[in-house]
Amino acid sequence: MNVHHLELFYYVAKHGGISEAVRNMPYGIQQPAISGQVIQLEEFLGVTLFQRRPFSLTPQGRELYEFARPFFDNLTSTAEKLRGGVSQHLRIAASETVLRTFLPGMLQGLRKKFPKLKVSLREGYHPQVLTWLLAQEIDLSIGLIGGKPPSGIQAVPLFDVTLGLVVPKNSKLKSADELWKRDRIEESFITVPSNEPILRAFREGLAKRKVDWINGIEVSSVEMVQTYVAHGYGIGVMVHLPELKLHPGVRVLPLPEFDRVTFGALWQGRKSPLMEGMIGALKNAAIGLAR
Repeated sequence: MNVHHLELFYYVAKHGGISEAVRNMPYGIQQPAISGQVIQLEEFLGVTLFQRRPFSLTPQGRELYEFARPFFDNLTSTAEKLRGGVSQHLRIAASETVLRTFLPGMLQGLRKKFPKLKVSLREGYHPQVLTWLLAQEIDLSIGLIGGKPPSGIQAVPLFDVTLGLVVPKNSKLKSADELWKRDRIEESFITVPSNEPILRAFREGLAKRKVDWINGIEVSSVEMVQTYVAHGYGIGVMVHLPELKLHPGVRVLPLPEFDRVTFGALWQGRKSPLMEGMIGALKNAAIGLAR
């Protein structure tokens, strides 16, 4: 019997269906893959293990689940026992701003509860971090989340963030409306990649105002946006939070009438005690940032 097929069946039986199993798997796997491999298990055994709609285990399925459950139920606790305690290693991906400005304080507080805490930090942006999560290269992503996450990825929204135009410190612009009223915007538009939530929300706001402004320079991060704006290459867009430390050569014009973007956390599978603690720290920090 293929043990991996047995593991997939265990999650299907435990959570009452294939789609529910996908949401609770400790690693990324798509619904068709689970369905196909469970069918292979049924063909190997020569029996039907569960009825699909509505979901219910057959007598043979119940017997197999009762056989497999003790083993898979105790995998996590056995691994923790062999490690000498609860795992305290967390692999986090976030933007450079989050890693530099917000994360150190949160990790310091988390270390009080998990004194052996070890972290691996990786700079990344949505949707690149989704690939890392699905490949199990990271445990948690902190940053802007765009739309509904793919199957197998869990999300917790923390707060919404206002967009802002990044202009040179010495710019004569006092508000974004001055730009929208022009027949033509002469300044080059400096932007993050097109798949970033920031740019998608900004483009939707421009469309509502019937403003055309083509991309001039595409950079990899909001930090780079600030750098190029400060050096006079154009005007950019970023999230606007008073807590963010700006480049000394720029200032931000808030865009309160544009749709906000959501800041949150993404992870895969069930939350460990360490993950619960980290998400709790994020929620506490979010209360202050959202005010």
